[in-house]
Amino acid sequence: MAEPGGSKQDYIIPLRYRKMENLHIVFWLFKDVAWCLGFAVFGISMIFPTLIIALVISWRTRHIVSELCHNLAIAVWISANSYWMITEFLEFDEKILFAHYTYKDLALIPFVTGILILAFYYLIWKPRHKEAY
Repeated sequence: MAEPGGSKQDYIIPLRYRKMENLHIVFWLFKDVAWCLGFAVFGISMIFPTLIIALVISWRTRHIVSELCHNLAIAVWISANSYWMITEFLEFDEKILFAHYTYKDLALIPFVTGILILAFYYLIWKPRHKEAY
């Protein structure tokens, strides 16, 4: 929102983008509810629309670094969460990959990727671009 005097630019989301974001939440909730209830086929099938919409939202916000970073973090979070769900549904989550690490632990890769994306934004980009959103 603009400050008095208009020194900052408003961030306005087009209605068609907002509708897509809202639909994204619906798919995400269906995916996680299916996971919770053990509905493997439905849960796995909800990965695709959830992840695709997250990537489209990221693409559409690519010109606003703060939005891009947060939306990419969401996309990799959904990837991590989806992989974890698949490991549980297909019952290889607790199988040892190496040492004491299990296949489920591979979900840490996209989770950490999301943290690194946000760390870049908050620790590097934002301090150097104080005037930007």
